[in-house]
Amino acid sequence: MVRGRVRRDRRDRHLPGPVTAVLRVLVVEDDTILAGLIAKGLREHDMVVDVVHDGAAAVTRAVEVDPDVVVLDRDLPVMHGDDVTRALIRQGSTARILMLTAAASLDSRVEGLLLGADDYLPKPFAFSELIARVTALGRRAPARVPTVWRRGDLHVDVGRHEVHRAGRAITLNRKEFGVLTELMRADGEVVSAEHLLSRVWDEHADPFTTAVRTTVKTLRQKLGRPDPIVTVVGRGYRLP
Repeated sequence: MVRGRVRRDRRDRHLPGPVTAVLRVLVVEDDTILAGLIAKGLREHDMVVDVVHDGAAAVTRAVEVDPDVVVLDRDLPVMHGDDVTRALIRQGSTARILMLTAAASLDSRVEGLLLGADDYLPKPFAFSELIARVTALGRRAPARVPTVWRRGDLHVDVGRHEVHRAGRAITLNRKEFGVLTELMRADGEVVSAEHLLSRVWDEHADPFTTAVRTTVKTLRQKLGRPDPIVTVVGRGYRLP
């Protein structure tokens, strides 16, 4: 396999962020160095990223994490990228597929798209283009939650990334917004810190991190009194 390369350029800083609360991307690339570079860059753009290095692992992980976008190398060990695409479609995955390959011929691009891929990017590629294409595919991905959530005096508009409480606009960063969205989605049920870590962060996160607790603390401060988040000792958090 021809090794892929990522070209960074100055336009990267101007690229849009994800259009949902948290855009989850599964990177499937057998070149571990390239996979690491792609994952690092996507995380720098506030995306949640999972990485696997062969096709069979990709099919399994897609079931586990339900990604919005799959960045899929076509020439993979164990299971070819074409077969991964077929498997994802067969198992009903709603993920958008961005296929990567060193083969840049028109016939290769057409073949990949006809298999069910949503977009195609030949190697080597500019990282700014990869980010733009992943973001565009994320925008087209089926909504994971209703467009608008309401609970008590809380109003969360996922599509617009807006939060209001008792009519007051509240500005949240992406992690805070992701945590609040998961709590809204749970509809009063308890959400564990482990679940929040897996959904709002990713496999790269340290399982012993205090990130969830810290984010819940700042979220509470921004939402104001009375505290809308209930801590269930030993279990997690919920909305009343």
